[in-house]
Amino acid sequence: MSIFLLLCHFTYAQELTLAGRVTDEDGSTPLPDVIVKVKGASGGALTAGDGSFKLVIPSGAQILTFSHQRFVYKEVNIAGQQHILVKLSANKDLSEVVVVGYGTQARRYFTGAASRIDGRDIENIPVASFESALQGKAAGVVVESGSGKVGQAIRMRIRGTASVTAGSQPLYVIDGLPMITDNMTDRFNDPTSALSDINPNDIAAVEILKDAAAAAIYGARAANGVVLITTRKGKASEKTQVSLNISHSFSKPTKKRGFLTGKEYADLLMERATNDGKWAYKYKNPDLYPDFATEQEGIDFMKGSAKGVLDYFTLGADWQQTPPNTNWEDLMYRDVAHSSQVDLAVSGGSEKTKFYISGFYNDQEATIKTNRFRRYGARINLDHKASEKLSLGINLAVNRAQLDRVAADNSYSSGGQLVAQMPVSPLYDPVTKWYNTTTLYANGMIDAALNSNTQITFRTLGNVYGSYQLLPSLSFRSELGADIYSITEDLYKGQRAADGAGIGRGYSGYLQHATINTNNYFTYNPILGGAHSLQATLGMSYLQNDLRSNAISGERFPSDAIKTLSAAAVITRGTSDKQQYSFLSYFLRANYAYQGKYLATFSVRADGSSRFGPDNRYGVFPAGSLGWLISEEDFLKDQDVLSFLKLKGSYGLTGNAEIGNDRYLTLMEITGYPNMSGYRPIQLGNPDLHWEKTAQSDIGLEFGFLNNRITGEVDFYNKQTSGLLLMTNVPAVSGYSYMYSNVGNLENRGVEILLNSRNIERNGFSWTTSLNLAYNKNKIKNLGGQVIESEYKEQRAVEGQPLGVFFMPEFAGVDKQTGDALYYDKDGKTTANYFQAENRVVGKSNPDWTGGLTNTLSYKGFDLNVLFTFVQGNKIYNRAGKYQTNFTGFDNQTRDILRRWQGPDDETDIPRLTSIFNNGDALSSRWLYDGSYVRLKSLSLGYTLPARALAALHIANARVYASGYNLWTGSKYISDPEVNTGVGVTNNIGGGIDLYSIPQARTITLGLNVTF
Repeated sequence: MSIFLLLCHFTYAQELTLAGRVTDEDGSTPLPDVIVKVKGASGGALTAGDGSFKLVIPSGAQILTFSHQRFVYKEVNIAGQQHILVKLSANKDLSEVVVVGYGTQARRYFTGAASRIDGRDIENIPVASFESALQGKAAGVVVESGSGKVGQAIRMRIRGTASVTAGSQPLYVIDGLPMITDNMTDRFNDPTSALSDINPNDIAAVEILKDAAAAAIYGARAANGVVLITTRKGKASEKTQVSLNISHSFSKPTKKRGFLTGKEYADLLMERATNDGKWAYKYKNPDLYPDFATEQEGIDFMKGSAKGVLDYFTLGADWQQTPPNTNWEDLMYRDVAHSSQVDLAVSGGSEKTKFYISGFYNDQEATIKTNRFRRYGARINLDHKASEKLSLGINLAVNRAQLDRVAADNSYSSGGQLVAQMPVSPLYDPVTKWYNTTTLYANGMIDAALNSNTQITFRTLGNVYGSYQLLPSLSFRSELGADIYSITEDLYKGQRAADGAGIGRGYSGYLQHATINTNNYFTYNPILGGAHSLQATLGMSYLQNDLRSNAISGERFPSDAIKTLSAAAVITRGTSDKQQYSFLSYFLRANYAYQGKYLATFSVRADGSSRFGPDNRYGVFPAGSLGWLISEEDFLKDQDVLSFLKLKGSYGLTGNAEIGNDRYLTLMEITGYPNMSGYRPIQLGNPDLHWEKTAQSDIGLEFGFLNNRITGEVDFYNKQTSGLLLMTNVPAVSGYSYMYSNVGNLENRGVEILLNSRNIERNGFSWTTSLNLAYNKNKIKNLGGQVIESEYKEQRAVEGQPLGVFFMPEFAGVDKQTGDALYYDKDGKTTANYFQAENRVVGKSNPDWTGGLTNTLSYKGFDLNVLFTFVQGNKIYNRAGKYQTNFTGFDNQTRDILRRWQGPDDETDIPRLTSIFNNGDALSSRWLYDGSYVRLKSLSLGYTLPARALAALHIANARVYASGYNLWTGSKYISDPEVNTGVGVTNNIGGGIDLYSIPQARTITLGLNVTF
């Protein structure tokens, strides 16, 4: 018995139970999942949700180690202690947390390629959709607005376009929930943005996953990259804070084209008549015009016709002495477009509960008249720790938006085409005192006064989650989310409007997308002995989307007083639609580190989609990456220059299924006949249709110098897309129009460069700089011999060329002796005969280089942020150029027409004026411009009140600011270079097209941020 007591006493003397708690640096926030170990020993413990831990300490042990990916490693002497409090400081050494999908990872140990944009960098920017605020802030990410209309679609490309006709937008995920991003407006108008319901001021951070290693956890939906949006949360043990943001903006167009005055127009019209008279006499053609006896007779005849035109459209005004001078371009814009934003947020938390509640109202006018976007909504993010093991939460946003639309760019009733009117046409009719109806085209001001097109969206977006700590190293999380997106669109065309046809026409449509998504996954984070660390995630995801839509059209309204379809005498059309698709996925990811410097990540995801046939429904998408923290090696320890150096490489597969539903089936289309209905064949089925896959390799180097005063990253990537999902034509004898097939290969190769520097940090003054550059080269390797053209034949997808090359005759200038337009023939010689010109590749719409340069300065409460963006190597095709800079018709002309050829030996690029002899008005590179530009994208100057003033006002923080957006643009283009008529999320071949597009807005914003 005495021996047993002696052994017990000996054991007690050898071991001690130590308790403690770990918090952040200021002691306010407990830190869970911190690894606590005895230095030099195996085993250990993880801190609980409140930061507490208990650990059995062997006799003689004196040092405990504390490690966490987000915080600086720490060693603590525990000699003689039974309870300790440990505070860890945030790891600022290139290690901000990266949200990687179903979890997070410290950037220090991250071996993929991703860009992080902090929410503070995109708040208070006067844009309708948050993607616009990302321009120039992430290497390899190209954000393209279609025009300066508010609420229009935004196109984002991550490391180039990875598909030809399938969807090429990235996957957007907000707080773990994949978002609906489909265009849901009527097909006769320009696409609108499905992401404009997100309030940018609610965003805490945006992570853009670019390579396969980072994105493959989303497998089949990640070929175009993934954009992860994290909304703001409350903080534990933080007193309740109330934040108020108020701003007001003033906008004008960045650049107007500039058109002829009434006097210039009349003079050039007479000059054209003179030219036409000379050529009509010289090249006699009695079938087109009289057989003139003399040249002067021909001139007089043509000038007489021109005078008749001017007499008619000037409504009898004395156009020879004082011609009317209507500036139609100015008329289509507001004098100043106003926008207002109000945000109110309440956040805080205790040790068990964290909350963030916000509400906002935004009213944004476009520079073009009648285009306006209003939205309001609320968000609640709530996290609650129900017990030591169970955590619950909800993220929920409810928004309503109203978009007052204008017609599509290619519509005569579009405000953008108002510039085509003759400047000699008065705005009002002097007799009727109403808008002038005797104009070249329908007077768009009448449409603005009588027509309406309102799109109202209601959106409920959110999810709930539960997380349970099964074991100290094993947790389970379950999420259930929904994205319910409803759109109501009402359109009315007044009886006296261009498209009202004197009877009035109306349209009403309703559409609802409802997505249900659930994610369920385990996270395993064992405490391994020695220098090993492991984190693994295993789970499944299911997503189902249901679409329902109805639309009805009617006409013959008794008046414009009642615009609802109940007043239509005739219902002309009615449609309805119902669709469904689903994804079922299983995924695994494992992160491993040895000695904190040898890193490896592996992931695999199996995706099943209802969009493919039973035999090809599933695709498997693996990815792996390796990393080496070279700066942790002993041979680099004793030097002060190199602070951080990491080499990383990755390879993996991702997929694309964005082709719509039922593409593998043979389909019939409903068609109607008088008093009966029927079907007709439309799509030939293809049971072998399968996933489009992108294999991507990436090698990168991250570095830091001089205690990380200079940091950066260089990445080289190679993306190879195979099995392109193409809509291909089939022989007409089959009775079908097309079928979908997997045909061809496409590649994107490029390099991304990121440089950050802390230039000055002295005496309260700081200056930091961030530069990102990206180069991408796109090439179609194989299309099975096909050539796919854009709608208007200007661009095409063809083997051996980049996607969306401009293919047309190349303009060679103007013959100095005749004023004829010249083109290059197949032998490279010039010819004035357009039909002898050779069609050739003359440019591309996708840029070679993109980037952004940000400088941030602060001094004693003042802060200044300046962002320049640039694009280089792309072309813009002005589709309206044949009407605006040619004068073959009667449209008003841009001012470059003043450089036209007028006589022998004139050197110019504008041919002579003519209406009866086509002279340079056909499709050619004459209207192809260099689309490169440098833009002062944003400039913000703010002042934060000092602590003494804040105390006197009894507020926690207050900042006033003034900012500018699109302040200056350096470009050779005749209008705003950030343009693409009809930009859509699946419009991959077409790009860089301008058809009377509204330029971007130049905006000045004044604002106030107050925290109580």
